[in-house]
Amino acid sequence: MNARLFADAAPDYTTASFPPPRPFQHTAHEALRQGFREGHRCQVIAAPTGAGKSYLGLRVAHEALQKGRRVTFLCDRTTLINQTSAAANAYGLSAHGIVQANHPRRDSSLPFQIASVQTIDKREFWPQTDVLIVDECHTLHKAWVDYAATTKAAVIGLTATPFTKGMGEIFSRLINATTMHDLTESGVLVPLRVLSCTRPDMAGAAVTKGGEWSDKAAEERGMGIVGDVVKEWQLHASDRKTIVFGSSIVHSKALCAQFVEAGVMAAVFTSETTASEREMLVREFSKPDATLRVLVSVEALAKGFDVPDVGCVVDARPLRKSLSTFIQMIGRGLRCSPGTGKTDCLLLDHSGNIVRFADDFERIYHDGVESLDDGAKLDKTVRKDEPGEYEAKACPSCGHAPFSKRCMACGFEKPVAATETAAAGMMREITIGKGKSRKVLANDPAHLWGQLCTYARAHSAPDKQHWRARFLFKDMVGDWPPDGWHIATTPDVPVSPAVTSKIKARNISRAKAGGRV
Repeated sequence: MNARLFADAAPDYTTASFPPPRPFQHTAHEALRQGFREGHRCQVIAAPTGAGKSYLGLRVAHEALQKGRRVTFLCDRTTLINQTSAAANAYGLSAHGIVQANHPRRDSSLPFQIASVQTIDKREFWPQTDVLIVDECHTLHKAWVDYAATTKAAVIGLTATPFTKGMGEIFSRLINATTMHDLTESGVLVPLRVLSCTRPDMAGAAVTKGGEWSDKAAEERGMGIVGDVVKEWQLHASDRKTIVFGSSIVHSKALCAQFVEAGVMAAVFTSETTASEREMLVREFSKPDATLRVLVSVEALAKGFDVPDVGCVVDARPLRKSLSTFIQMIGRGLRCSPGTGKTDCLLLDHSGNIVRFADDFERIYHDGVESLDDGAKLDKTVRKDEPGEYEAKACPSCGHAPFSKRCMACGFEKPVAATETAAAGMMREITIGKGKSRKVLANDPAHLWGQLCTYARAHSAPDKQHWRARFLFKDMVGDWPPDGWHIATTPDVPVSPAVTSKIKARNISRAKAGGRV
């Protein structure tokens, strides 16, 4: 880097300070370094909303800046520009310029630039850069896509939804940092709780050339449930800060008006909202004691909008194939917020999306995306819309809904004939006895755990219930239940006679031996 490019001495980035990375962030960073060593100039890091992608991107930027490289952090909307700049300031990377029309922090001399892709597209000018970090890289803006194909700079994409067709032609390597399941288990994200509510009938609705329902059709079908949306929110989520997604701007305005009419402080946040209005709304909504309780949007809030204490997402935007949009929307409510007492995110589903996308969403939740091509296929697949099958099925083990093949709450999997294998000490079918005396206690460990929790709640003091369930499980299975299984998150299920008899026999045996039951 030529220091003469700068008006003054080159800024010192050695004083920047970052919190220690979480294990998966450290692993992703190391994987990125290894990818560059192997010759991958363009790589994408995929991680769910709330995993700290901006933190990781800024750590990578800091590493490059310390080595004398020039870095551009590219954002696709105003709210992300401001959020990224504020985060950079907090970590000690305040020596950055901002490439955005009329922005007061414009300073092209600095080696670190936070840039608006729209501004760069209009100017047809790129800052000199050695490392390009593209936030929300699943949005394939022609400006950066063309630049990535011709530049010698390292290109790093960040996204929660690597589903866009063509990403595999840009990036040669996908790094799956972590999954929604792992983040929920570790407490980084909160569990998702779903209530399936009234939804529009989309049978025969017009579709676009891309195969998605048209905004007009979704708007017309969705208008009939506006009042139901507000009533359900008042019944289930009136004490929660909420984001509502409508089908169109007209639909969003109608929803907002209904909330206001019901005495709820609400506002519309769409592409028509001015930059100054957006800044004011975000500032007010982000306050812990905000009087503004509900923000209504179409898609403007679906990407990169981070207000951790949002406890409810209302989905009134039916989608036919856009799984990525659905994941982005519900991700607005999954961040943890320890200081506010938030324990879960409530999804009020007025769209039917949770049922349409159940199979694929469960797979993404547990395993992430296998490849960029896999992600692209998921957003091309048209899901069935069958009103007669709308009610979400519940997990047979813990009762969590929706359930299709693999439960997001307890991990229970629907058995697949002739393909199931048992891990040592954790049999699929829990049995006692042999031959004619053989009795089935449970279909699988999770099913047994649900029964034991139910029994413990009925026969033990509150402070002893969890450990009694654990000891009973160990006694019957021969191994402890997984660490993520807890009685507090396990609903009641019917206790089979075989399990009851087994527990009674165990208690009698321990009593005769002088032990505790």
